[in-house]
Amino acid sequence: MTLRAGDTATCTTLNDGQLYAVFIYNSAQNATNADIFVNWSNSQPPQKITVPGTTANAGLASLGFVSGSDTQTVSVSMPTNSPMGQVEIWLGSVSMPVNTAGLDNEQLPSDGAPHPFDKYRRYYAVPTAAWHQLTIKSSVTQFISVQFQNAKAKVFVVNESSNGLLEGQVVSMGPTAQSKGVVEPVTSAIQSIMTQFQGNGQQYVWMNADSADNSDDATIAMQSI
Repeated sequence: MTLRAGDTATCTTLNDGQLYAVFIYNSAQNATNADIFVNWSNSQPPQKITVPGTTANAGLASLGFVSGSDTQTVSVSMPTNSPMGQVEIWLGSVSMPVNTAGLDNEQLPSDGAPHPFDKYRRYYAVPTAAWHQLTIKSSVTQFISVQFQNAKAKVFVVNESSNGLLEGQVVSMGPTAQSKGVVEPVTSAIQSIMTQFQGNGQQYVWMNADSADNSDDATIAMQSI
């Protein structure tokens, strides 16, 4: 959905034990960085998340992680005096978004073949109880995507730049999401990331967190090994 200055979006159905990420894109084609505020607790001040300015809708997503073990409700707000005209947001997890209109929601086969991994692509799979290899490739600098596995997530950064992410661009909120190993960054200095994992009967989800332009040649592949 789209948020403009003064708007607030709220979800009240977070599930206990599940990790969520708020994906926030600058969709105003405004080259000024802006701050979005995420409220996950009445006892804590809203968390500020920086959304990079961009032109031609070419920016990365900012990510705010929160656990349903800490809250059932999360709200995202854009201040009335924001210099950014609008942002595009959605909530991702192994079960979100419920409404996938506008997203390509597909099963990722374990065939070892590369599959397109564009901005509006969401893949899901229940890998068998065997070892699997996941490969994400992109020729651009700092291609970002997220892997969800129920209570955990990995943030993949392919071909990471020397500057890394902006401060405040990836934020974990609450004691559960901030716990060690819950949100794990995985980076590479080359144009691919390969990681191995063992299926356990649970669903995995992979979501792009990059721009449409940066995702032109991005691919994802999964293979039993």
